Amino acid sequence: MMMKPRYLAVAVGLILSSAAQGADISASAIEARFNAMEKRLQQAESRAAKAEARATQAEQQVKQLETRTASNEQQTRQVAKTAEITQQQTADVAKRTETLASNTKSSDSDNSGFKFTGYARSGVIMNDSGTSTESGPYVTPAGQTGGAVGRLGNENNTYVEVNLEHNQTMASGATSRYKVMLADGQRSYNDWTGATSDLNIRQAFVELGSLPTFTGPWKDTTLWAGKRFDRDNFDIHFLDSDIIFLAGTGGGIYDVKWSENLKSNFSLYGRNFDDLDDNNNSNDDTRIENYIVTANNYAGPFQWMVSGLRAKNNQDRENTGTQGVTNAADTGFHTMLAYHGDSFYGLREGTSTTALLYGHGLGAEVKALGSDGHLTDDASTVRLATYGITPLSKNWSIAPAILAQQSKDRYVSGDDYQWLTFNTRLIQQITENFELAYEGSYQYMDLDSQGYKDNNNVKGGFYKLTFAPTFKVGDISDMLSRPEIRFFASYMDWSHKLDSYSSSDSFGTDGFTSGGQWNFGIQMETWF
Repeated sequence: MMMKPRYLAVAVGLILSSAAQGADISASAIEARFNAMEKRLQQAESRAAKAEARATQAEQQVKQLETRTASNEQQTRQVAKTAEITQQQTADVAKRTETLASNTKSSDSDNSGFKFTGYARSGVIMNDSGTSTESGPYVTPAGQTGGAVGRLGNENNTYVEVNLEHNQTMASGATSRYKVMLADGQRSYNDWTGATSDLNIRQAFVELGSLPTFTGPWKDTTLWAGKRFDRDNFDIHFLDSDIIFLAGTGGGIYDVKWSENLKSNFSLYGRNFDDLDDNNNSNDDTRIENYIVTANNYAGPFQWMVSGLRAKNNQDRENTGTQGVTNAADTGFHTMLAYHGDSFYGLREGTSTTALLYGHGLGAEVKALGSDGHLTDDASTVRLATYGITPLSKNWSIAPAILAQQSKDRYVSGDDYQWLTFNTRLIQQITENFELAYEGSYQYMDLDSQGYKDNNNVKGGFYKLTFAPTFKVGDISDMLSRPEIRFFASYMDWSHKLDSYSSSDSFGTDGFTSGGQWNFGIQMETWF
């Protein structure tokens, strides 16, 4: 067996070492040791070769990482440069946009530009003989003092409102709003009704809002001036009766915010009464102007309204009754406490509104505030109004309402007008576009006019029942969604004594006396 020189040297060393120690080592033992040593040396060389390979591979990976790092640094510099360019471009765009906004009168597409809204109702109504009939939400004797009854299947007029608005939002954030309303109402069924038209401009006003120079409680308030309905009027639609209706020509400010939950509106309205004639005034006819100063305050869902009224020279107006002449008032006040609920009286889902109103003197016309110049100094009126809307089930909804009023010394000393109305409308959904509407109304009245306008003292009850199949395209579950077209049949009757209340009243006229009346017709109603 040939041995490598280095192995031979090691072997010789070992032999000599063993000989020096005096060991007796055989040739076979020496050969075995040589083989074991050679094996260990080969393993060591293999491990060294592998380590050298891994080191080479690691060196290559380091070089590759250095290459990628250099590439990333270059890309980062390029991205940073691009971002710098983009930022500059963005700044340029923002500057151009700001310049454009400053030269544009309106910049909010939702709040700016022209807007068209409206309301209309129109239809035909007849009795069971196929002839014209008396009707209307104020058809009863109590209607002369605001005693409304259910309107469904009980209207015979065409009434139209057309509203045109123009809104602007300035670069400063300030807003402006111009609105004009045209309205017409009449009972003619003809296509051309110019001779009997009541076409009128009912509103024409301007609002200025969010003025940047207004701070504190005045921030985000809205100034207005012109002829208008007050923004916060509200009504019982199913009776066609406002709960409060403040309107006229004047000016004011909305949304003065004292705290997070307390705000106020202030206004001055002017209205005109009919002129005094020569029989009541030795001078020439006099135009009587009535001024109404109002503070309308809101705390959460509560509303408290306080108003003062003055109409100089109106005290010269004379009202005649069985006990002589009573002069009209030239001052008055009015107040209202209301609750606007977001549930059905706290019992279930829906909405509800309740208001208690009181007025004295010129404020004794508590609904259409400032509209009646014949009220006396001692006139006093209390009115309660409440209604709600709630779903009863998937296909049924209900809207009950109560309206009650007592007015004393209203037009002449000692008179007393009392009435109470219950009204309920039920809606039954049949399909997505068809429903059945049911309405029941009852009104009791006790009217002691003390001979004013030759009216007689009467008391008694009135009731009306209506069935109205209705088609609509809006949300069928929403009782107030419109438009809708309805067919209707109404039956009404009242106490016989009510026929004798007044010669100018609907009750007691030819063909419209107690004993039961049927009305039939078709009507459309829409708003948007």
